[in-house]
Amino acid sequence: MRKIWIVGAGPGDPDLITVKGLKLLQQADVVMYTDSLVSEELVAKASETAEIIRTAGMHLQEMVDCIVERVNAGKMVVRLHTGDPAMYGATMEQVALLKQQDIGYEVIPGVSSVFASAAAVGAELTIPDLTQTLILTRAEGRTPVPEREQLRDLASHHCTIAMFLSATLTKKITKELVTAGWSENTPVAVVQRASWPDQKIVHTTIGQLDEAMRVNGIRKHAMILAGWALDPNIHEKDYRSKLYDATFTHGFRKGVKVDD
Repeated sequence: MRKIWIVGAGPGDPDLITVKGLKLLQQADVVMYTDSLVSEELVAKASETAEIIRTAGMHLQEMVDCIVERVNAGKMVVRLHTGDPAMYGATMEQVALLKQQDIGYEVIPGVSSVFASAAAVGAELTIPDLTQTLILTRAEGRTPVPEREQLRDLASHHCTIAMFLSATLTKKITKELVTAGWSENTPVAVVQRASWPDQKIVHTTIGQLDEAMRVNGIRKHAMILAGWALDPNIHEKDYRSKLYDATFTHGFRKGVKVDD
């Protein structure tokens, strides 16, 4: 079957694309990308003969028609998506229309902004005995969220929460988390444009989130990480995993008795 490649471009830093993704980018006859989100430095790694198509100003049908025309002409098409295509990539709506034209697809994963953000603040999002769950979600704004996935309900688990596409909804975020029983002192890390040269990091709390965003002028391209795993003093706490516990036995190591 004829197909296109949907390639995760990573969060911004052009070096954070996967090796496989880069190889496909360099082989492509046609590269389509959202120019408001994907690094121009990365796109420049495409072949000198490749046709480069910016899609920020296109609607869905225009993009699909553009792909179909070039695939029908025998071209190898790479669709570069910011971060990882699986997260808020709007890929399935493109795929649905392409399938109607008997065009298949292969997805190459990318580094999501949530993990680039965690790296930027030096955080581990799952801490033994504190939280073993990470929820990836968004606050409800113009795009509705299913009733069972309202932020206040997700927050009832009191685990780490990463919020995409929510930079203008900070008052709502604070209200929903506090309603779920979160302390206003719960740590929050906000990373704007993670891994880009102009990356900005803001450490704050649930109670101060809205003001911190306002003062720092953050209105878009921001990942909001909330929960006690983001505590700036987490390294001073005595949380330890079983994985490296000397007394713990697993398939590759036998535990040893440690004298008190």
